[in-house]
Amino acid sequence: MSKTRELIISPKVSQAQLTKFLPQLQEEGIRMVYLDPKKLGFKTKLETVYPSSAAKYVVIEKEGTAKPKGKKIGRKFEVLSNTDIEKILTLAKKGLDFVIVEVKDWKIIPLENIIAKLHKINTKIFAVAKTPEEVRKMFSILEVGVDGVIFNATSINEVREAMTYLGTRSFDLKPAKIIEIKEVGDGERVCVDTASMLHKGEGMLIGSRSNFLFLVHNESVGSSFTSPRPFRVNAGAVHCYTLSPDGTTNYLSEVETGSEVLIINSKGKARRATVGRSKIERRPMLMIKASVGGEIGGIIAQDAETIRFVKPNGQLVSVTHLKKGDTVMVHAKSATGRHFGMEVSDEYILEK
Repeated sequence: MSKTRELIISPKVSQAQLTKFLPQLQEEGIRMVYLDPKKLGFKTKLETVYPSSAAKYVVIEKEGTAKPKGKKIGRKFEVLSNTDIEKILTLAKKGLDFVIVEVKDWKIIPLENIIAKLHKINTKIFAVAKTPEEVRKMFSILEVGVDGVIFNATSINEVREAMTYLGTRSFDLKPAKIIEIKEVGDGERVCVDTASMLHKGEGMLIGSRSNFLFLVHNESVGSSFTSPRPFRVNAGAVHCYTLSPDGTTNYLSEVETGSEVLIINSKGKARRATVGRSKIERRPMLMIKASVGGEIGGIIAQDAETIRFVKPNGQLVSVTHLKKGDTVMVHAKSATGRHFGMEVSDEYILEK
């Protein structure tokens, strides 16, 4: 059975908020929701899972219910003992297309047992999660994982956080033209050493403005004077922003052992990594500015050949070889205010 790895969102918002929330889910790549189809209110490509014959995936209440034409049917189970697991297997063999499993305690071992028993028959396993961390665990159990996780979400940031656990969230990267390069003397720069191996094309989003972030590549390439360090991003000056997995920003000075950072590849795909060490040292610095779509952003980075940006064709360019007119990949959007790292959409802000 091939795993679809669907993140199924159960919106815990008001009906009025649904109008905005559902399109946001689609923009983030969500394809399924646990929701009464009658509450959709408008045409959408989202598939629904619910105890309703109008849903695509119909959750039935009792055994022997007729299967609606063109629908998938399944049942929801609460697992408290091995007896419940055997019941799930017995009913699944009678023709259930999916099962929804909710485990109150000892989540890992019961799900391991269910996956081991059901992975050879054509029945999808959906598990219920209450936190983004639970989402990650359920998708990784036995390295096979469940087919879907139903996640109770109250905000789009919670959804984004769960998606970065799965490596399924994407960011829009654009080519920006370099308009200024200037030596600015010494300053404190931050090397972020992660507890993960980083690959060519991967880096962190860094910038002096929260809405204009440069893709700064990791040190997996090395140089003529240094060995590759594929766990490190020489990110930028202490004041620079980096985007965190939960959608907030942090100053590089705040990143420390145990922090989690977003790792982005050249296609905009994001995953999260844990920081093993943050190293701040005084070094000669460069100020670099770029523009795209009417927005201008900057970064102050160490003046060294191991700090590289990513070009639109995927090639790397060192800051020491960068020239005015070159193009590099950035994540840029219209400016919004932020309060303690959280975006505030209706607040005026001007960053230069």
